Amino acid sequence: MKNETILFRSGVISMIILLVAASRLLPHPPNFAPLGAMALFGAAYYDRCYLACVVPVVAAWLSDLAINNVIYGHYFDHFVWLHSVSLFVYGAFVLVAFLGTRVLRGARLSRLVPSVAGASVIFFLVSNLGTWLTSGMYPLTGSGLAACYVAGVPFFWNTLGGDAFYTLVMFGGYAWVSRGIPALRPASALVGGRDEKTFPREQ
Repeated sequence: MKNETILFRSGVISMIILLVAASRLLPHPPNFAPLGAMALFGAAYYDRCYLACVVPVVAAWLSDLAINNVIYGHYFDHFVWLHSVSLFVYGAFVLVAFLGTRVLRGARLSRLVPSVAGASVIFFLVSNLGTWLTSGMYPLTGSGLAACYVAGVPFFWNTLGGDAFYTLVMFGGYAWVSRGIPALRPASALVGGRDEKTFPREQ
């Protein structure tokens, strides 16, 4: 029965991540996306670290396929499986998810705010590094790298805003739904009283 509950909870978490990833297909400001929030959400609620690392990456990749080949398909003369910076973005996903499993599991809500900021910074640093290395837009020198990061600063604020917004939606929505569906809460979770502000511990 315990395994069935874990599978049910993992399935619901995966479905939420896939649905949120699909929101990238809707009109939105540049870089205002749920990428960091997806990684943090998986890190906080999956009971297996590998799921926290793999599922958000797969969800992001599937949404990238739709974005690159449907929404922006007219810009390409071939099917785009991966963008030049994709591996860096997905690598940032794995890093955020891995660090999140160490910080957010069983953590109080006070750790969520710095985790969101940290996720946005990691995506900013890693994705711009990938742009510098692969795009050909900047010389492969220290000044070129600095110019790449400076050019990315205006987009960072949208990244931070998107991560904060979707983190609030995902964590708040899951906490609200799990109050009425006990199977979504790990058996060790303490509900009510002062422990209500603590994320469920994953076993």
